[in-house]
Amino acid sequence: MSIKYVYLFQEGSADMRVLLGGKGANLAEMTNIGLPVPPGMTITTEACRQYYKAGQQLPAGLEDEVRRNLITLEQQTGKKFGDITNPLLVSVRSGAVFSMPGMMDTILNLGLNEQTVQGLAKNTGNLRFAYDAYRRFIQMFSDVVLNIEKHDFEFILSRQKDRQGITYDQELTPESLRDIIDAYKELVEQKAGRSFPEDPMEQLFMALEAVFRSWNNDRAIIYRNLNKIDHELGTAVNIQSMVFGNMGNDCGTGVAFTRNPSTGENLLYGEYLTNAQGEDVVAGIRTPQPISKLKDEMPEIFTQFSQIANTLEKHYRNMQDIEFTIEKGKLFMLQTRNGKRTAHAAVKVAHDLVIEGLISKQDAILLVEPGQLDQLLHRQIDSSIKLNVVATGLPASPGAASGTVVFDADTAEMQAKAGKKVLLVRTETTPDDIHGIVTAQGVLTSRGGMTSHAAVVARGMGKPCVCGCDALKIDYTNRQLTIGNLTIKEGEALSIDGSTGRVIIGDVPMKDPVLSPEYLELLTWADELKHLVVRANADTPEDALKAREFGAKGIGLTRTEHMFMEQARLPFVQKMILAETLEERQEALSHLLPIQEGDFYGILKAMEGYPVCIRLLDPPLHEFLPSMEELLIETTRLRTSGENPALLAKQAIMLKKVKQLHEFNPMLGHRGCRLGITFPEIYEMQIRAIFNAAARLTKEGYTVLPEVEVPLTLSKEEMVFFKEKIDQIAKEVMTEGKVSFHYTSGTMIELPRAALLADELAESAEFFSFGTNDLTQTCLGFSRDDAEGKFLPDYLRLKILKDNPFAVLDRKGVGKLMKIAVEGGRKTRPNLLIGICGEHGGDPSSVEFCHQIGLDFVSCSPYRVPIARLAAAQAAVSQGENFGTR
Repeated sequence: MSIKYVYLFQEGSADMRVLLGGKGANLAEMTNIGLPVPPGMTITTEACRQYYKAGQQLPAGLEDEVRRNLITLEQQTGKKFGDITNPLLVSVRSGAVFSMPGMMDTILNLGLNEQTVQGLAKNTGNLRFAYDAYRRFIQMFSDVVLNIEKHDFEFILSRQKDRQGITYDQELTPESLRDIIDAYKELVEQKAGRSFPEDPMEQLFMALEAVFRSWNNDRAIIYRNLNKIDHELGTAVNIQSMVFGNMGNDCGTGVAFTRNPSTGENLLYGEYLTNAQGEDVVAGIRTPQPISKLKDEMPEIFTQFSQIANTLEKHYRNMQDIEFTIEKGKLFMLQTRNGKRTAHAAVKVAHDLVIEGLISKQDAILLVEPGQLDQLLHRQIDSSIKLNVVATGLPASPGAASGTVVFDADTAEMQAKAGKKVLLVRTETTPDDIHGIVTAQGVLTSRGGMTSHAAVVARGMGKPCVCGCDALKIDYTNRQLTIGNLTIKEGEALSIDGSTGRVIIGDVPMKDPVLSPEYLELLTWADELKHLVVRANADTPEDALKAREFGAKGIGLTRTEHMFMEQARLPFVQKMILAETLEERQEALSHLLPIQEGDFYGILKAMEGYPVCIRLLDPPLHEFLPSMEELLIETTRLRTSGENPALLAKQAIMLKKVKQLHEFNPMLGHRGCRLGITFPEIYEMQIRAIFNAAARLTKEGYTVLPEVEVPLTLSKEEMVFFKEKIDQIAKEVMTEGKVSFHYTSGTMIELPRAALLADELAESAEFFSFGTNDLTQTCLGFSRDDAEGKFLPDYLRLKILKDNPFAVLDRKGVGKLMKIAVEGGRKTRPNLLIGICGEHGGDPSSVEFCHQIGLDFVSCSPYRVPIARLAAAQAAVSQGENFGTR
């Protein structure tokens, strides 16, 4: 049985998204609910996958299927493809499963040639319109299919406008447009080495292959990597009969959202242009009008469009992003999709749809991508500061950014890699600028509207963006911009406020954001629905308070080594390390004991009523000493100069100790609980400090729940050794202080052996916490610093690994070890508390996996706590896909 590759719109539906792509599925759905959609067909994503499997050859039978369905399209429209008297013209557009705005290619007006253009002119009574459609088609087709640079055509267009003495494209006369067409064709001959194709059927299949090829263009690959979209999905292709917004002043085209994509306000939001085609709006070629003005220009159309927008939002139960065209006073819907939105808007829309009764709380949780919450925690401009505002554009993406001005994406990327904060300033951005937008602090453009490329991409990334700031005059040659009499050169500082559209001279002070009531209520819903407890990693009372503010229900990891690094206590730490005898070491530890006790007192107090997991010293001791290279240079200099013999003697002792402690592979060396075996007095000091702090707070009336964590264990014998010490010291402290408090002791699971022997470890350990950073290193045999800097990018590029395993949990390897540990640990101790404390605890995909294997908590950095709370709720209510706004 042959594979069906082509579906007419009336044959599809919204639930066929994987096969028809998002655009094709939605065009089918709109057709089937009776909305005015120009007829068309969708070529499936399976056809695209087969195209690549066959070495970029169209699959057998596809051409015949397209031709057969084209006949149906001709019957539906009353026009004929390639006919010189009544030609059918079509658009050929990509349509991936997940929306990738601007990343792949589109061709409009396909089917025009020297004969059909005359038929179009005769049927419409408008030669100027016909020639304008033809010159647009030649330019688009040549760019997408023949790979001729767009700016070559723009030069011809600008030259002709100068000759005619005009500013706008729509002012071109038929004669000027005819000259442009001829010049375009000469350019094609020159650049492509062939004449522009005249056969409409040849045009169609060349365009179809070009759209398939665009699935793997550089910008599409970058976008998929950024948004974690599977590279194997492929794109569908939509062939749709053309409707024209550029036939006169009773025509137009636009893009609108059913709600404000920046704020979430329940108000129709968008832009349109009269007498224009779709690319004029999104490309920023002309500055469009707000959709509200359509009410004055075409009131009946505005009323009809408002009703359709409302119908679509209720049908999809989500905010919609809609493309439309008006041809001779008749409205046509060209696309609808779930609208991309800022984090603030995503939260408000999800919240409001619940309040309006359109969706449930569970649905609302799934409407917000967890990573978006991070954007709400970004700083804004301090309103108390007097600002030097020099221009105002459109507030295209909220948030504020400061940086040195750069005028192209390559420079932005290069300077950002060098550690500089840059602001990308362009006349308008194109999909080819995506790598610069990724690395810039924000984007500023002189042209384009709220739905231009820069606006849509920046909003999706959470980058501040100001568009359509026409006061900016950019001089790319001299690498500078002017605003009136003011000149700003590349490398000088500029700031933007994407919430107001302001452009400000210099760096400006920022302030922390204020979280909206909708945000707080959404996370309250998340807490009601999730099963996982979310804790935070915190090493100071300040971090603990911030984590609590963000909703953390405890501390999952306190790293005591970070406390040792403070300058005031480092001399005592070094004295402890340099000690040659137990007495010398204990004398140094006696100074550290009250300091550590103060540390634990602050954190336990800040987290009163919640558990605080404190990891005993983990890194190798040499990390607290100067590097061998520094000491060699210093001792050589002192020895050569003969100055300061006392310092030379001191540094020589230090160098000797560093050499003694040097290890070839410190990550697998003398660290973790191995330190506590060799130097038990170090761990004893830390354990006593924890319990002294707990005893003091208990006496003061606080409820504290310390968890003492032993790092890097690999056997039950180690755990028994430390469990006895912990219990002994706890008993001593309680007896001495005549006080009682609750505590537990457990271990980090960081080694494959520990995971495999979890049933034995659980005989003594009362909790497990997966240290997935080290578990990933020891499972994969990767040194994180070396892997990420050297070979891991190649593994990702060649798809040997799907994701960076240090960012997204490796479910097949590390995950399998975790499952073994959970099953083994709970077999021995059914109520064993198990969590995760690596940075994976804040990654939504990893949180989902932790939920699936039955962990009790995840722990992450304080600023990722809201992300983990939402991700945990999504894991609890999702039926398999956390779709967010994608």
